[in-house]
Order: sequence, then C-alpha cells, then structure tokens
Amino acid sequence: MDRSKILRMISPSLTYIPQTMSSLLAFIDKHWKVITVLILLLITILSLLPQPSLPEVPGTDKTHHFIAYSALIFAIGLRMPKHWYWLFIGCIAWSGVIELIQPYVNRYGEWLDLAANTGGLITGFLLARLCAKYFLVKDKS
Repeated sequence: MDRSKILRMISPSLTYIPQTMSSLLAFIDKHWKVITVLILLLITILSLLPQPSLPEVPGTDKTHHFIAYSALIFAIGLRMPKHWYWLFIGCIAWSGVIELIQPYVNRYGEWLDLAANTGGLITGFLLARLCAKYFLVKDKS
C-alpha cells in the first residue's frame, strides 16, 4: 500500500502532507551534516551553560533530553551515511561526557539523563527511518 492511500484512509484532508513532508525531508537529507552539528552545538551549550543555582527538583527534564537527542539523530537516520552506527555511538558517548562535566558547572549530572538521551536517540533514529521509507523521495541522479 502506498503512502497516499494510507493518508487518504486516515483523513482525506491529509493528502497534501506528502509533498510538504517530502520537501522538508529532502532539505534535511541534503543538509544533514550542518543540521546535526548545529543541534549538537546547541545541546552542548545548553547542557553546560552554568546555572546560578541548581533547580529545586532534579530529574524533571527527561522529556527535554529525549526530544533534543531525537532531533540530534534524526538527520543521521534519514541520510544513513556509510558509518552511521559510529555517529550513533558517538552521540551516546557525547551525552555521557556531558553528564560527567555537568557537576563542575553547577548542573546535575544524572545517569537517568543519559538513559533519556539514549531513548531519544533510538526513537529519533527509528522515526527517521520510517519517514525515509514513506515520505522521502531520493534523487535518482
């Protein structure tokens, strides 16, 4: 069953989504390196930015970690470069290093953050693969 039939079954008003989605995914696929580096820089800066005081309740930010790392891996999962698995492992390692550094910049370094980050990486990768399968039109040239 092709994607347009699936979308028509869900809702007839969703038939315009494949063209828009394909355009967005093609942009991400084309500029995957820049997008990945920018997201990695943003995550690193926001994770290591010193705080004047620690939050009163640690552990309330797991959703943010999950979403940020899903976004980080999405372009890699969409593009599937030759050694994508090393990039995946590198993202997990980078996440662990950030958690080790955080206590030195007045932040909480929590291993549950690393778990949320890893869960986000797995989910973002799988979501990217689904998008690539159903929405991304690869240039044949």
